[in-house]
Amino acid sequence: MNRTRRWILAIAVTGVVAVAAGLYWFQPWQLVVDETVQEDLPAAAPVAAAPSPSALPSPSAPPSTSAAPAEVASGSLISHEHRTTGTVRVLRAADGSLVLRLENLDTSSGPDVHVWLSDAPVKPGKDGWHLFDDGKYLDAGKLKGNKGNQNYPLPAGTDLTAYTSVSVWCDRFNVSFGAAELARPTV
Repeated sequence: MNRTRRWILAIAVTGVVAVAAGLYWFQPWQLVVDETVQEDLPAAAPVAAAPSPSALPSPSAPPSTSAAPAEVASGSLISHEHRTTGTVRVLRAADGSLVLRLENLDTSSGPDVHVWLSDAPVKPGKDGWHLFDDGKYLDAGKLKGNKGNQNYPLPAGTDLTAYTSVSVWCDRFNVSFGAAELARPTV
């Protein structure tokens, strides 16, 4: 009888450890938790306001107004592993810095989700889920929230010609939640 109790205890302990490990690894509560982040557009350099021909400059008047940062590339997110919508924009501030911006993002939360620039093609459906870590990629940072508008500063010297797409990437399970092909504006 004593031996049977030890077996039952060993099975119970193993079960508890397995459940705890599964909860830690998969974090299923993330599927029902939403975090909204609303960040303003990155600051742009001031642009001098054109003076009125009849007006004299006033020391108390603001010297300039702000211009929006220049859009270098953009794309629309498509769904992969999880339903994902929104827009991706790469913006260049007047100081030359680059910011990857997610606008109107709506996706699932998950463990260890990041925003990646990648050289991988964007393919719809399951064919596109696992491509983004196959080639060159740049991790722009951990996803700040699964909803809203968010800015991710890119490292100085980032060569945008090396990247053709953006992925909302779950690093723990090596799967794309959603991705956007980057299009450059025509001049």
